[in-house]
Amino acid sequence: MVYDFEGKTEKDAIEQAVEQLGIEQNKFDVEVLDQQTGFLGMNRKVRVRVHLRGEGAQAPSTARTEDSGSGFARTTTQGSYSNTPENDFEHAVVDYLTTVTDMMGAPCEVQVMYRESSKIGLRLDGSDNGIIIGRKGQTLDALQTLVNIVGGRVGGEGIKIVVDSENYRSRREESLVRMAQQVADEVKESRSSKLLEPMNPFERRLVHTALNDINDIGTKSEGDGQYKQVRIFYRG
Repeated sequence: MVYDFEGKTEKDAIEQAVEQLGIEQNKFDVEVLDQQTGFLGMNRKVRVRVHLRGEGAQAPSTARTEDSGSGFARTTTQGSYSNTPENDFEHAVVDYLTTVTDMMGAPCEVQVMYRESSKIGLRLDGSDNGIIIGRKGQTLDALQTLVNIVGGRVGGEGIKIVVDSENYRSRREESLVRMAQQVADEVKESRSSKLLEPMNPFERRLVHTALNDINDIGTKSEGDGQYKQVRIFYRG
């Protein structure tokens, strides 16, 4: 399988591939597609194509059975029900994401992955999923925010729309929990504190919950805006 990623440098694009696919760099080969340079050399971008090694290789994905509150908590088997829009609201949000991703230069097929009384999950599938996901999922988060605004204006008041691509949200959750637990062990051993990378509200709650029952470890959010940092500290 192949995936395309974009970054300010080749290294940056490769780091995004490692993060978003959830695999080590030695598990794939990299092909530099192009290097785009803006006016006077500003806003330079490098686009790479990642080829997974091994016959039948594919990025890891995990089926979840419990509702996490944000990510694709369940991956529904395709064919168990209609993945296509069933009403005006679903048609509107699917058409919106189809149009926006096309305008981004990364056209996607938009499928309905699950339906609940107050939540709907949409999956974006295209040849440039790395661009759709963005660095640390920020582009995916932005698309989710925008489509929720649109959904609220077309009859979807009270319905949360969750947008995912390549099972990124499930992989991100697992990666964050592992990282938080590792940092907590380091903090407990050194009796110090460490500040994690900026995260959105759901990711911060995930870290707080994961470390809530660990003896001698406390957590708190620091900073302003949507993307705040979590400090893990020793409180023994």
